[in-house]
Amino acid sequence: MKTLYSKFVVTTLLVMIGSLCIGFLATNTFYHQVIKEKNDAKNVKIAQDIAEYIETAKPKDLDNYLTTLGEIGYQTYVTTGDEGQFYGGKYRDKTLSPNTVEHVLGGEIYHGMRDFPKETFMTGFFANELINTIGVPFTYENKHYALFIRPDIRLLFSEVHTILGGLILVMAVLSLLAMLLFAKALIRPITQLTEATHQLAHEKFDTLLDIDRADEIGQLAVSFNVMTEKLQENDRIRKEFISNVSHDFQSPLLNIQGYVDLLKNPSLTDKERQEYTTIIELETKRLSTLTKQLLLLTSLDQSTRLLKCEPYRLDEQLKETVRKYRWQLEEANVQLSYQLEPVTYAGDAGLLQNVWDNLLTNAIKYNVEGGEIHVHLQETPASVEVIVEDSGIGMTADQLQKVYDRFYRADASRTKQGTGLGLAIVKQIAELHGGTVQMESVMNSGTKVQIILPKL
Repeated sequence: MKTLYSKFVVTTLLVMIGSLCIGFLATNTFYHQVIKEKNDAKNVKIAQDIAEYIETAKPKDLDNYLTTLGEIGYQTYVTTGDEGQFYGGKYRDKTLSPNTVEHVLGGEIYHGMRDFPKETFMTGFFANELINTIGVPFTYENKHYALFIRPDIRLLFSEVHTILGGLILVMAVLSLLAMLLFAKALIRPITQLTEATHQLAHEKFDTLLDIDRADEIGQLAVSFNVMTEKLQENDRIRKEFISNVSHDFQSPLLNIQGYVDLLKNPSLTDKERQEYTTIIELETKRLSTLTKQLLLLTSLDQSTRLLKCEPYRLDEQLKETVRKYRWQLEEANVQLSYQLEPVTYAGDAGLLQNVWDNLLTNAIKYNVEGGEIHVHLQETPASVEVIVEDSGIGMTADQLQKVYDRFYRADASRTKQGTGLGLAIVKQIAELHGGTVQMESVMNSGTKVQIILPKL
């Protein structure tokens, strides 16, 4: 498997090699287009100055003068056409056309550097060949000579060039090493992130990354840690949910089983038999209600669920809900009054019916003997507000903070016939409609629930 680090190293090397090639081609083009002509002109001037000095100063020992030129850094070839002599550094290729010598002896200037064949690379600057020279004529002691000259390649590279070359080499090596170290430091947190994701895949949700950086990788690490904490919390909630579901299913099932066994006793009185049958019926209804609410919550949790929003009379729905639970009101000796404005609301009537059912049954269930319930419906320009207020047992501030948690019940002993899912359903349905739930409660004074639904 190709690692990210190996890819980074290979990419870095390819970039460096590519940059070197492109830079060399650009330098080559610059040499042929600009430097080559100037270099030719400069050396022509040097050669002409040398020829002029020989003709005017007439050195007594021409051979000694030309030898001195060779020693100070010029490769020189002097010929009369019939014979010639080399001075200074040796040429790698001494081939020179006789026609070239004749033209120079005839007074022409030979531009060997300028007319050197254009190569892909700037070999013309370094080619140690006799044709890559400047040729000028001069006369000494009434004899015509052709002088061919070029700077000695070995002396073109001074100490400064050596220092610059070394500097470039050291910079290239250090840059490469720095890039490799930087790549290693860059890849390390990604490697840690990969290992951490493997841990998450095995449900080890306590895995956190210890990466303190201010760049994008640091932000990724922070996001990963937040995700891990969320997964850890979700895992805790899932396990708690399973535990609660198991308890809420197991308790009524055990009760049903226990009372069924008691019913098998032939010596039971009719009163006891009736009592046990009633308990079994209540536990069966409790199981039915729990199952329905779990299915509803599962449906609500589906992010793809679409609301079936249609205009309908909300006040009529609330009145029908009150009529439906009138027998429970009478049984609990609770008085209910309502003030309902005629309101047409565009919402999912089926889902909202669950809201009113849960709020009204809670108000009845947790009320007191001779208590009251008030239902209020009003419409504002932007929203519809439903208030259900009772004079029941109320809740403490701590209990109020947990009422929307699934399976939470303020009565810890679970003596009330509830599932602990009702208010969680109420909140989720209200939020699906873009609304909010506000609850106020005072211990032994009652509870007020306000549902605010924006007009869609």
